[in-house]
Amino acid sequence: MTEPDSTYATAAELLGRITERLGEQLGHLHPYGPRPRKDEQEVSPPMNTPGRATPVLAEPALPGTRRLRPALVGTAPPAPVLVAVGHGSRDPRARATLGRLLERVGELRPGLDVRLAHIELNAPLLDATLTELAAEGRDAVLVPLLLAPGHHVTHDLPAALAAVPGLSARVAAPLGAHPLLVEALADRLAHAGWTPETGTSRPAGVVLASAGSRDPRSGAELRRIAALLGERLGGVPVVPAYASAAAPTVPEAVRALVARGRHLVAVASCFTAPGLFATRAAAHAPWIASAPLGAHPALARLVLHRYDGALRATTRERELATV
Repeated sequence: MTEPDSTYATAAELLGRITERLGEQLGHLHPYGPRPRKDEQEVSPPMNTPGRATPVLAEPALPGTRRLRPALVGTAPPAPVLVAVGHGSRDPRARATLGRLLERVGELRPGLDVRLAHIELNAPLLDATLTELAAEGRDAVLVPLLLAPGHHVTHDLPAALAAVPGLSARVAAPLGAHPLLVEALADRLAHAGWTPETGTSRPAGVVLASAGSRDPRSGAELRRIAALLGERLGGVPVVPAYASAAAPTVPEAVRALVARGRHLVAVASCFTAPGLFATRAAAHAPWIASAPLGAHPALARLVLHRYDGALRATTRERELATV
């Protein structure tokens, strides 16, 4: 009985030593391979897990500062807001007409933030709109719903921007002498009764009626618009006339055309919306008068064209600044 007991004790001791050695060896190994560093875990998501944008959390805002809304990594910043700036009118039809115009603009560029503002007389006023945009942290492009450079474009709009220094914005060119504007003018005349045969059966002419300005650049721009419209109508003489601040007036332009033997005279309303000046100009028409440009599709495309032109100019300026 002594020998078996001794053999059993020896085997148990040997087994214990083997187990101890194995434990020592396994203790030097990581059970799942090298542990990834923390930065690797953040950069590389687990396999077979759908990727998703990671929200960027804003730091706590300091007193007197504006907290930015959370953004998504990899998302492009929103396009600058298109602020269409009308003059303003006491005629209640004016604001509604410009509202329909901007609806067309929005339909042409889905997703673009389009807002209406006025220099005076109508809400929202431009100053309030710019302050609101600055509070939202948005960039903006101001598109004047005006036909030519004048005091409003060259002075009032830049002054309004200067009064809100926290806003990143620029002023686009006015609607001006552009084929899209001429398309809208000619189409409005056609709706009023002008036909391709007009001017062949009887000598005809057109008075291009607009608000008027003391700025000589405004008069030069209206003369270019008149020349383009005359070409569009097949060589019919088109005389610019003004409701205020410049000459000739609409009645004077009508008389000048009649004196030239143009006894069939139409008035083309070069106004973006109904108002006092447009109504007065139409009242002096000896034959037909077209409606204001309003929500014409060509005018909506022109508003976007001026907006895009301002964005391209901003991009070029930034590129030059980095050279």
